[in-house]
Amino acid sequence: MNWGSFEGLLRAVNVYSTAFGRIWLSLVFIFRLLVYVVAAEKVWSDDHKDFDCNTLQPGCTNVCFDHFFPVSHIRLWALQLILVTCPSLLVLMHVAYREAKEERLREIKGDNYRRIYPNPGKKRGGLWWTYLLSLIFKASVDVVFLYIFFRFYRNYTLPRVVKCELPPCPNVVDCFISRPTEKNIFTLFMVVTTCICVVLNVIEATYLVGKRRRHSHDCPVSCADPVGTGRQVFHGADYKPPTATIPLTASFGLCLRGLCLSCPGKGTLHRPAEFGGKQGL
Repeated sequence: MNWGSFEGLLRAVNVYSTAFGRIWLSLVFIFRLLVYVVAAEKVWSDDHKDFDCNTLQPGCTNVCFDHFFPVSHIRLWALQLILVTCPSLLVLMHVAYREAKEERLREIKGDNYRRIYPNPGKKRGGLWWTYLLSLIFKASVDVVFLYIFFRFYRNYTLPRVVKCELPPCPNVVDCFISRPTEKNIFTLFMVVTTCICVVLNVIEATYLVGKRRRHSHDCPVSCADPVGTGRQVFHGADYKPPTATIPLTASFGLCLRGLCLSCPGKGTLHRPAEFGGKQGL
């Protein structure tokens, strides 16, 4: 994949993300991916070659290196970055599926057809769940890899000298790690940025759920579609309620109970209770 295609993917992901998602995207691709490609790979490129033990016993150095570094930092970070960015591509695939479905329907029924998705990129229905599950998956991947790093490398730091007594080493030997300070700095940097990404994912998921609940609470009845309004009666924009038969206090009380709903530019939606009907619960 060339940089042009990569830039196009980033731009598409940025379009369908919230403000928190854009911050997460910048943090991943600037502070994690670029640091990994530009600096971290070079720091760990000679970790096996410069891992020295004070013994000439054949195989001792390799056994000790495998014991203290079961999985390289670089390979773990590469796998982590791949897994943590894939869910964003799944969101793009879902949007592309919606657009293709709309296009097929338009070709079959012509231009005068009722759109299934007025805005295919709007996070509603299945796309909302895809986006929310992608956030949960990304946060889970980062947390799992933080735990793996902690299990392999206690406190996320590397000592300067390690002692090894595994066979075929003749006795307890001292082994020296190359560039321990530089590696610790990069490791802590990646750990901190990963924690920030997890926090951003949790905040964004909370924001999406809260926004959905507020939308459901503030607009229980769709003003655009009068079908399914039950016993409610819809009047046009020029309709004026009969103020002569309803006192001001009664009208105010009805509005407080949610019996009078206003839709900008579409008139007022009144329940039958305003006209003397039986008031629902």
